[in-house]
Amino acid sequence: MHKICLIRGAGDIATGTIQKLVHAGFKCVVTEVSNPSSIRRNVSLSEAVYDGKANVEDIEAVLCDDLEKIDEYLEKYNPVVIVDPNISILNKMKFDVIVDAILAKKNTGLSKNMADITIALGPGFEAGVDCDVVIETMRGHDLARIIERGFAQKNTKIPGNINGYSIERVIYSEFDGKFTHIKNISDVVQKGQVIAKVDNNNIYATLDGVIRGMIRDNFEVTKGLKIIDIDPRYEEVKNSFTISDKARAIGGAVLEAIMMLENRRNNNAK
Repeated sequence: MHKICLIRGAGDIATGTIQKLVHAGFKCVVTEVSNPSSIRRNVSLSEAVYDGKANVEDIEAVLCDDLEKIDEYLEKYNPVVIVDPNISILNKMKFDVIVDAILAKKNTGLSKNMADITIALGPGFEAGVDCDVVIETMRGHDLARIIERGFAQKNTKIPGNINGYSIERVIYSEFDGKFTHIKNISDVVQKGQVIAKVDNNNIYATLDGVIRGMIRDNFEVTKGLKIIDIDPRYEEVKNSFTISDKARAIGGAVLEAIMMLENRRNNNAK
């Protein structure tokens, strides 16, 4: 019998975890909000909320818009995405594993007793209290470390360094309004070039590089929302379409944590 996993969130980091779990034989139910704001949309299964399905590498996620049909969908599809930010699905189904992959930098409702194994990604959770383990999401020596007691590193609000660029890589909206594409994901851009608009306000490229992520066209953005990610490596256009090294590492750590906790509990039961 397949083990069933609930994953909260389907952005690019969560998608790396979902791929690992599907490959390992888990049946996955993925919860999302009604208007996901993923910017690395080509590698985010959250796009299924808008399009009915989403393909990332070898994984296809299908949206189930009726929780009463979730069992039927799980027979046919893996993973299945549902719009359920308050995880009301827990009133209908029991899960072997829950992974909180929202990356909200705070606990938005996970508790340790929700499943046999509970895992959280990134800061805002205390391992051993809010969940069984926390997975470190900060780039660096400890990326993907399994934490059994305590917290992940605090959010620095500084994007990871790529080729000497950090803060410049990520663009946050300075305005409220409707987002309009001028350039698209995978396009090569130059610093100072107009690449999008928020209402009538121009959004300029902050460095030369490749657009790796961009929020959906016509999305109603708010001031401070992350809207664009630029990769300074011109040769890495393909990265716009593949799961990142960071997401793969974190997904592998999630799978390792599940195996570790299962083995430990089986040994204790002997």
